[in-house]
Amino acid sequence: MHSFLELLACPACTEALAADFSCRGCGACYESPDGIPNLRLPSDTRTEVVRSFYQQAPFPDYPPRASLAWLQARAERSEFVRLVDRAISGDARILDFGCGTGQMSLYLARARRVVIGADLTRASLELGEAAARRFQVDQVQFVETDLHRPGLREGAFDVVYSSGVLHHTPNPRAAFARLARLARPGGMIVLGLYNAFARAPFRLRRLVARLFGYRFIPFDPVLNERENEPARREAWLRDQYQHPEEHSHTLAEVQAWFVENGVEYVRAYPSAMLNHESESEELFASAADNWRVEGWLAQLGWIGSLGHEGGLFVTVGQRI
Repeated sequence: MHSFLELLACPACTEALAADFSCRGCGACYESPDGIPNLRLPSDTRTEVVRSFYQQAPFPDYPPRASLAWLQARAERSEFVRLVDRAISGDARILDFGCGTGQMSLYLARARRVVIGADLTRASLELGEAAARRFQVDQVQFVETDLHRPGLREGAFDVVYSSGVLHHTPNPRAAFARLARLARPGGMIVLGLYNAFARAPFRLRRLVARLFGYRFIPFDPVLNERENEPARREAWLRDQYQHPEEHSHTLAEVQAWFVENGVEYVRAYPSAMLNHESESEELFASAADNWRVEGWLAQLGWIGSLGHEGGLFVTVGQRI
């Protein structure tokens, strides 16, 4: 518990928390139902709408009879996940912000790592906590909080990972500014967002889906893959096609956020360099170059390589 507590903070005054989740500074007391501390303060209306959306259908769900072996095998089918795991040291303090049901948090909780899985939706966190108990993973602490006033200690994390989250906030640029402060100087930030180019095929599918009342959605491989898993299929449909808050971004836009917040750009995934393979690279090693024109051309190529599953791209940075 001590190693987790030193990574948390009072969302009201940012001071340290005691073992009972009371604030050592202002004296505020926070409940911890089912072992998940509630460090979330009331937020703006748009954020509350998103929280309510995920309360109804936590994403992603766990299939029946899921096991730790299943989780690991599923994760390791992804080249990107393999690169993330390989890049993070065995004793890192990791924040998985917007962890949802905690699948990435549980996967990364190996060796001597300590992982905080933070999300604004308790229904999602409860699924993650139940899976942690079932899989006997004790290196993860799930926390209910959000980026409005996060219950997390600034500068405490070696790695801040947040994928598929900030583009669902009312102001992704401001949300990133708060997220960046949670990494220690020299710490790594791994940020996954919808790409403005690669999201284009999805926007066409969504238009068709709306015209047909979501009864017909063409060329979505994830929906086809989950045809025999109604709950997981419904979760994907809601998250991708019916979300109440969504933005998309370019690589240059994210690089500008980095500059504004004292974060040095390291690389993108997929690579923003043309004709470049990613598997042999170290995710936390600087890319060979950062030519803006090449980056725009690479993003046009992402329409084909990423567009079929939502158009998510990753930008990696290091806090200065």
